[in-house]
Amino acid sequence: MDYKDISDDELMMLISEESQDAKDIMYKKYRYLISYFVKKYHNIALKLGVELSDLNQEALVGFSDGLRRYNSKKNASLKTFISLCIERRLQVFIIKSSRKKNQVLNEALSLEHIYQCFDSTLADIISDNNENNPLVKLTRDERYQDIVDMIFKSLSKKETDVLYLMLDGFDYQQIAIILDSNPKSIDNTINRIKNKVKDIIKLNDVNT
Repeated sequence: MDYKDISDDELMMLISEESQDAKDIMYKKYRYLISYFVKKYHNIALKLGVELSDLNQEALVGFSDGLRRYNSKKNASLKTFISLCIERRLQVFIIKSSRKKNQVLNEALSLEHIYQCFDSTLADIISDNNENNPLVKLTRDERYQDIVDMIFKSLSKKETDVLYLMLDGFDYQQIAIILDSNPKSIDNTINRIKNKVKDIIKLNDVNT
């Protein structure tokens, strides 16, 4: 029987009974979703040095999660739910890859490194100008690491994600895609990060 002739409800019932054939049919039916999202995030993953095979594997895990967790009484259509699970899985994977790449905070906060998408150093990104730069003040303070820790603890999850992705050179549009947000929201988040950095610098009386 052609898999197109079998309803999703029938397939899900068979899958709940551990039918491998039903799982294979469902994969054939919706594998284009995996290809779509892998393609969507491929260029972003390349910037992080993530292999295409790893991206595919994460998409497959998201697909399997979607099948396992789907509830026709609670969730949207199966296609919509699987799409959501695949995309969220890839988003989380990319954010984790970004954080892992930048796990050494001192290196991540390098003042000298130029981030191509902004054509600027992190010092320029965080500060409004170079004459009164809070990060320059910070690196001259012997409490540097403690204050950096305070900065990261002050950030919300979204702010932390945005900062790590920004440090990896992603632009506003790419960050918006990864975090399923919009460029204006990302811009506002970056401004909040700047203000938090400045407030902590001021609170700790970091001087040049």
